[in-house]
This record gives sequence, C-alpha cells and structure tokens, in this order.
Amino acid sequence: MSRAIQSVIVDMLQERDKPADIAPNDAIFTSGLLDSLAATELIMTLEGEFGLDLADADFDISQLDTISSLEALVGKAA
Repeated sequence: MSRAIQSVIVDMLQERDKPADIAPNDAIFTSGLLDSLAATELIMTLEGEFGLDLADADFDISQLDTISSLEALVGKAA
C-alpha cells in the first residue's frame, strides 16, 4: 500500500515539474511542493482508490502532508 501512495504523490509532483525525490516524512503541502488543487486531486484519489471518506467535519487536513501520515490514514481505514 505504501508504494501505491508514494506512487500517487510522485506522479503528482512529476506532473507539476517538481522534484519527485521525497522521503516519507517530508512535507508535501506545507512546503509548497503541491498546492490546494493537488490536495483536492489527492483527496479524490484517496476516496476512489482506497475507499476513504474524508467528508467528516472532524477530518484534519494535516493528515495529508506526508507520505507517512497518508499511509497511517489509509491504514486506519482498512
């Protein structure tokens, strides 16, 4: 699963001509590597590919900022 999540992030970075060499704990959004449009795309991908429902009012967007936090989020839903 972690390869799938990392692959999604790397693809998004490459589409935007950003460096795709990213470590599991590197900030993706707060660092400016990806923007809010990419966040929306990522949320749609997580909901579609991993069956997550991120519409909950208590959802914390910071859970999307690193590959590690994304893996934890997907792992909790599995």
